[in-house]
Amino acid sequence: MEKLFLDDLLARFEADEKSALMALPLAERLPRLGELLRLSSIEAVEALGRTSGLPILKTWEALPKPADTLPLRLIHEYQCLPVEAPEGADSSKLSLITLWPPAPEAEAWVYALTGRYPEWYLGPAAGVSAKIVQSFGVGSGGLDDTGLEPMGEETALEAEDENAVVIRFVNEIFAKAVADRATDIHFEPQKETLQIRYRIDGELVPVSLPANLVRIQAAIISRLKIMARLNISEKRRPQDGRISVDAGGDSLDIRLSTLPTLYGESVSLRLLSQKSRPISIQELGYFEEDEVMLERSLARPHGIILVTGPTGSGKSTTLTACMRRIARPERRIMTVEDPVEYEVPGVNQSQVHHDIGYSFATALRHMLRQDPDVIMVGEIRDRETAEIAIRASLTGHLVLSTLHTNDAPGALTRLIDMEIEPFLVASSVEMIIAQRLVRRLCQVCARPATFESGYLETALAALHLDPAEKANAHLPKEPVGCEACRRLGFRGRVAIYEILRMSEALHELVVKKESSRVIREQAVKEGMKTLQRCGWDQVKRGTTALPEVLKFADILEEA
Repeated sequence: MEKLFLDDLLARFEADEKSALMALPLAERLPRLGELLRLSSIEAVEALGRTSGLPILKTWEALPKPADTLPLRLIHEYQCLPVEAPEGADSSKLSLITLWPPAPEAEAWVYALTGRYPEWYLGPAAGVSAKIVQSFGVGSGGLDDTGLEPMGEETALEAEDENAVVIRFVNEIFAKAVADRATDIHFEPQKETLQIRYRIDGELVPVSLPANLVRIQAAIISRLKIMARLNISEKRRPQDGRISVDAGGDSLDIRLSTLPTLYGESVSLRLLSQKSRPISIQELGYFEEDEVMLERSLARPHGIILVTGPTGSGKSTTLTACMRRIARPERRIMTVEDPVEYEVPGVNQSQVHHDIGYSFATALRHMLRQDPDVIMVGEIRDRETAEIAIRASLTGHLVLSTLHTNDAPGALTRLIDMEIEPFLVASSVEMIIAQRLVRRLCQVCARPATFESGYLETALAALHLDPAEKANAHLPKEPVGCEACRRLGFRGRVAIYEILRMSEALHELVVKKESSRVIREQAVKEGMKTLQRCGWDQVKRGTTALPEVLKFADILEEA
């Protein structure tokens, strides 16, 4: 069956494309096939059905306890699930949904272990794989305690030793993280189990795990430390390391950190994908008028543009988008970052190394001798870095950098708190962007929201906006959840922001060392759109949900 299918459908591909496709795990073949044929996931399943002759189940229900019908190892090996028989199906056969036409020996295995011949159906890759993970947990196939005797010399169901099981489990955790677009993985030992969580679109999502994972818990932590070349016998002190790994067809640069806890070492991994595509200012969700304002400042030959916000607010992503916008052969752009997350063609990027004394300030001093036009400093952390950055901006360089402040006016007072002369701050700073990232609604499944009476008025008041504005707004949308967003209701993130441009009036307030609240009031008078206002505008155009924006309703009180 599989050979016939391949001969027909893959005839148009080159030999290396065929071999690369078939070398992928079953769960990854269908998405890759869709990419090669330039088809959507649904269209790819339909193409599979036409060429293999297998019927397609768009809606299906797995049996309550699928492992009681089919061994867990077989379910994972062939990525199939026993399902309720569709109407008109042969009741003597076992209905199985799969995401790839099965190999010939699969039918023999099913009959040998169940006494029933299989009736195969095709289903969407994301739906079938997600149901298997939801039912049994990530890596459960390798942890199955029920052994299977080989039927011949060659079989994919050979027993694995514990080391191989641990390696396979860790690789599956990485592969699923890539598929789910996770930015971080946290391994957290608990009293009687190991908790693993992904950070997806800024939110922590627990990973479904096999019940018997506890027996290899210590080995998993040791495996991660070995991959990062850390001392596995040292469990009392924190350690940091790096891992380079291929997972899910993607090359990952992983920053690993360990921390001793009550029940073992907690391990946190930051995933930096080498395939990460730096997004544009427009893709970040900036409105057209604000994009034009930012471009005007980026076109200036000198001055400082700051992006502020807490960790994870997209500051580096925004600066990278700015550099991509202004990068051209006649401008020499140099950066110093920690770490370099995105490669920008035509830009000279440098990474700090604190262990050898190569800090932001040190790099910045040497960078000024390299004849740059634009300098990007990953973060202004201290007075020395701030002084050099300001001096560079006053001597004809455009400087881009970040600060950790809650809002845009707070960045001005933070620089003064670093003992920078107020007149230097006022003269050098051109623009400040305060930014947060909120989850972007999945546009496939989002629907008009339903609120209790008075909710919108209360929400607008919390955002420091006029409750009467609800009359001029389209009905906000709310998340639902579908296969496209992996049932989360959100896919990706979008920026909410406020942009402060220096003016004569603001210049005078900074020189007088006025508070950030006074500076904010003046900036709003001059037309600055607040974070809350921007968030409400994103809600009105259906980009995000109102509860996402309400998380930042108290920014004014924090400032």
